[in-house]
Amino acid sequence: MAPSSDPIPSSSYVPIPGGPHHDDSPLLEPPRRRVKKVVMTICGFLVLVSLVAFIGYRASNAHNEPEPVPEPDNQHVTCPLLLTSNEESRTKWKPVSRGVSAGVSEKSNKLSARKIGESYPWNNSMLSWQRTAFHFQPERNWMNGPMYYKGWYHFFYQYNPCGAIWGNMIVWGHAVSKDMIHWLHLPLAMVADQWYDKNGVWTGSATILPDGQVIMLYTGSTNESVQVQNLAYPANPSDPLLVDWVKYPGNPVLFPPPGIGAKDFRDPTTAWLTSEGKWRITIGSKHNKTGIALMYETQDFKTFDLIDGLFHAVPGTGMWECVDFYPVSRKVDNGLDTSITGADVKHVVKVSLDDDRHDYYALGTYDEKNVKFIPDSFKNDVGIGLRYDYGIFYASKTFYDHSKGRRVLWGWIGELDSEYADIAKGWASVQSIPRTVTLDKKTGSNLLQWPIEEVKSLRLRSNEFKNLKVKAGSTVSLDIETATQLDIEAVFEIDKEALENTSQSNVEYKCSNSGGAAQRGALGPFGLLVLADNDLSEYTPVYFYVVKGSDGLLKASFCSDQSRSSFANDVNKQIFGSIVPVLKNEKLSVRILVDHSIVESFAQGGRTTVTSRVYPTRAIYGAARLFLFNNATEAVVTASVNVWQMNSAFIHPFQKS
Repeated sequence: MAPSSDPIPSSSYVPIPGGPHHDDSPLLEPPRRRVKKVVMTICGFLVLVSLVAFIGYRASNAHNEPEPVPEPDNQHVTCPLLLTSNEESRTKWKPVSRGVSAGVSEKSNKLSARKIGESYPWNNSMLSWQRTAFHFQPERNWMNGPMYYKGWYHFFYQYNPCGAIWGNMIVWGHAVSKDMIHWLHLPLAMVADQWYDKNGVWTGSATILPDGQVIMLYTGSTNESVQVQNLAYPANPSDPLLVDWVKYPGNPVLFPPPGIGAKDFRDPTTAWLTSEGKWRITIGSKHNKTGIALMYETQDFKTFDLIDGLFHAVPGTGMWECVDFYPVSRKVDNGLDTSITGADVKHVVKVSLDDDRHDYYALGTYDEKNVKFIPDSFKNDVGIGLRYDYGIFYASKTFYDHSKGRRVLWGWIGELDSEYADIAKGWASVQSIPRTVTLDKKTGSNLLQWPIEEVKSLRLRSNEFKNLKVKAGSTVSLDIETATQLDIEAVFEIDKEALENTSQSNVEYKCSNSGGAAQRGALGPFGLLVLADNDLSEYTPVYFYVVKGSDGLLKASFCSDQSRSSFANDVNKQIFGSIVPVLKNEKLSVRILVDHSIVESFAQGGRTTVTSRVYPTRAIYGAARLFLFNNATEAVVTASVNVWQMNSAFIHPFQKS
């Protein structure tokens, strides 16, 4: 890997703005309220990703002639009639509430009350650019869970074969891979064809028994919208692709117990074996505003006993979805099978909070005898402390990859544009890059997440920039050709004089309300501007912000700022991030995966992660650039950066023989 040509210093410093583009921008129409945060409930073994085709509309230059209704992706699925003309979809389409009453959460970056025609005038070129190149997603429409079986990684996901938003009909899509990078789409695994899942085949988890049997438990929404748990298994266990599935004739195997709401009982976990030879699972629910995890025991996965009491509960956290429970080693970096216990093990309880659409976890001790989880820190208990990711990342699920001895995490990355735009482009949401999960042995108080090693197989040409001095209030352009598909590794050092001379402060820095990368301090912000155009009219800063506390210790925050990422006015431009632990003698480091409209960032080896959705209108295709920036008022920052262009993954449709 040879050093690239010298970086091109920018001719003048361009201040980082404090918020969205101003109204007088020549390309902007008057701004409107941004309405819609990502929604859709997914979970368990299925990490939902929303991709649904609605072909009755295109982004711009609409005509009045009718277009055909899209055909379903599977012969067993009959889609309801959709709008049949572009003009009708432009003038009459409105967001449809799919809230808790439907048993799912509502996609809530809603359009403003103004008429739909006033949304940003996206064109096909802009919308096409947003589709990712190496993140998993179906060809169209919208999409839940992983496992490894007979040489193949399997991904089952919630999928709407009839449209680009949640609704219509939720079934299970199915794809397989040898490396979790390149995928083959298989026929739908399960469809909503029984009374107990008539309103949706929802989230679930797989358990592989010691004799190799595969057990799949999943939540179904009945014909009366009651959430029940069902059993399914492969029709042909000798088939490594597991194309055909059979639903147990005695379904449902579990109904909501007394005191639990009919729509508050979902997402069974992978089962684990107790010392007495019984299997346990936990299911998410709530009691009033207290989030709870119920515990069940079984020997055959057909009959279950509800264990008295609650496995865990945290007041004020609301409905717990997509509960996950697994061990991590205190000693080694290898992953552990879900049934492993012992003195050298900590356990993780993770939940997806329906109230705020984030995934939280806690480290602690599993008391098998008393069937309890005791968190290491009650201030960092489930739902009130640590998060997997401080950006757009939800309904996640881990699985133990016994072929490589690792635990792998998947998460659903939703959208921050409007549902109107989702329909225009014909898909919505994708899957995160698979991440390994280990205990941080240095801190002992958090997990580390890192892209699986197979991601490196997509690396192409590289550029290396060593020891670049980035002065306070400056930007540096990095000459790397286009910057749409990148793997970036960067290390930063603040000059010692600035560290010593900076005054102490008791002011707390918080990414979300800090003013973003425009808020200047003595020791930050500094980092990289990704998906930027040459004039810096659009860009997304991924950065560190360091403060010296009243105790004299340095505290670092890691943030991603979307406030200047796009001229579009119907995009939710948030600022994400959190504190990141930085230990003595550690340099500040970050890895960033840029894949069109997705930016996944990992600070300090994965102690803090931030995933963003970005929708530029100018910084796309060959116009996308990469910059270093330092918006500090005093510190000089030294940066060393490695940048790889990334190849596209091969994600092919199933070909019938």
